[in-house]
Amino acid sequence: MLLAFDVGNTNIVFGLYKNDKLIENWRISTLRTRTEDELAILIGQLFKMKGYTLEDIDNVIISSVVPQVMYSLEHMAKKYCKVEAMVVGSKLKSGINIKYDNPKEVGADRIVNSVAGIKKYGNGLIIVDFGTATTFDAISDKGEYLGGAILPGIKISQDALFRNAAKLTRVELIKPKKVIGKTTVESIQSGIIYGYAGSVEYIVNKMKKEMGYDVKVIATGGLATLIESESEVIDLIDKFLTLDGLNYIYRLNR
Repeated sequence: MLLAFDVGNTNIVFGLYKNDKLIENWRISTLRTRTEDELAILIGQLFKMKGYTLEDIDNVIISSVVPQVMYSLEHMAKKYCKVEAMVVGSKLKSGINIKYDNPKEVGADRIVNSVAGIKKYGNGLIIVDFGTATTFDAISDKGEYLGGAILPGIKISQDALFRNAAKLTRVELIKPKKVIGKTTVESIQSGIIYGYAGSVEYIVNKMKKEMGYDVKVIATGGLATLIESESEVIDLIDKFLTLDGLNYIYRLNR
């Protein structure tokens, strides 16, 4: 079985693939201080609940935007799974022609998403990943990675508001019934949810105009559902897009 890790700034999402099919997936917090032994205990316990062990793993692939976590993950794979982890980076083939001025600057997660998007939905895409940062990636009608945009994530925006406005309190991230809030809580929720949805729509529409042809808009990430319900530009949500991209890249490079 293949164990695929998508390491983000807030969460590590990982899944098990058997015969190219995702059979299990989990989400844990990204803690930069965890050792390989602590990771093995935590992941091993999650495996055990589903009837698997770390010894069942034949291969490991990692995509990470958090360098501090890599040492522990790679050493956990070597020590407990007895395999050398494949790490997404400039040395691995992606099958995509990257049009960035400096292709090495493109985050591993953005490349992985683009690979999965093309494989699953074809060329001509905009992929919106709602993570710690929200990324927008444009894929041409020829399957080229054109570039994109990076927006502070919903939670980052929320945290900045509460840190810098003394009288505003933290609120639950849920959609209020109306845009015109009748309480401070509803007003904050309205501004965050509807304001963010508006930002997403504006960026996507500007990208569509620059691309000049019809594209499909795919959303992924933990908060995609929250924004999709208020957006008219998102065509579908694929919650496992990044993990599927890791599986495709592994198959391409094995």
